[in-house]
Amino acid sequence: MSVGGYLRYVALGDSQTEGVGDGDDGGGLRGWADRLAERIASDSPDLRYANLAVRGRLAGQVRAEQLAPALAMRPDLATVVAGVNDLLRPRFDADEVGGHLEEMFAALAGQGTRVATLTFPDVSRITPLARPIAPRVFALNDRIREAARRHGVVVAETSGHPVVTDPRLWSPDRLHASPLGHARIAAAVAHALELPGSDDSWTRPLPGSHAPSGLRAAGAELRWAGSFLGPWLVRRIRGRSSGDGRGAKRPTLLPATALTEESF
Repeated sequence: MSVGGYLRYVALGDSQTEGVGDGDDGGGLRGWADRLAERIASDSPDLRYANLAVRGRLAGQVRAEQLAPALAMRPDLATVVAGVNDLLRPRFDADEVGGHLEEMFAALAGQGTRVATLTFPDVSRITPLARPIAPRVFALNDRIREAARRHGVVVAETSGHPVVTDPRLWSPDRLHASPLGHARIAAAVAHALELPGSDDSWTRPLPGSHAPSGLRAAGAELRWAGSFLGPWLVRRIRGRSSGDGRGAKRPTLLPATALTEESF
């Protein structure tokens, strides 16, 4: 890291880090990692930024496909966020997923990179149909905290704040953040990294009511199941992933200042 800030930032992960939910494949994805890079670049205009994330990737795939390229770029800052796709698989193993994350933490921190990650919200508060997955989220968050502590990784603790399950922070599929949600994630990581001008304002609730009740809530659950849960289950049964055939959107270090021109 230079006196003026970070020079090389590399983001590793899956769809959330890729930016799904913040823009679209036609016009381009932005996402919390791009937003974080923009924020860093406002104080460190020489920052170069790469985003290796690919949607649908399991934590083991992120480690196998993205760690070596990330290390080769010798970043002074890296974010590693993965594990949600593992949570949704029948044979989830928190220790195995935590092990993949820890290997990435250790390798990056071992070469002098400052590493940041985050914890995940209770998905049952986003959609009641996801209640069986809640214990998995808690287990994974525990593994993330333990591994981060061992390797000096910065953790943005998003899991404990009620605002993170406000539906307005989530896209209609309830798996990916909305543009507002991505902005809050970027602010949370910036705060955890103690970037200039960051604070805890990302934890504050949004104004107004957001919770449907009664028949409206039940109808929303049925529509979500038909529009998003069903197609997702079909892909799992067929052994397919949303990331099949895709590569990283920003596989090399490029000036982060150009992101402002690319954003919409």
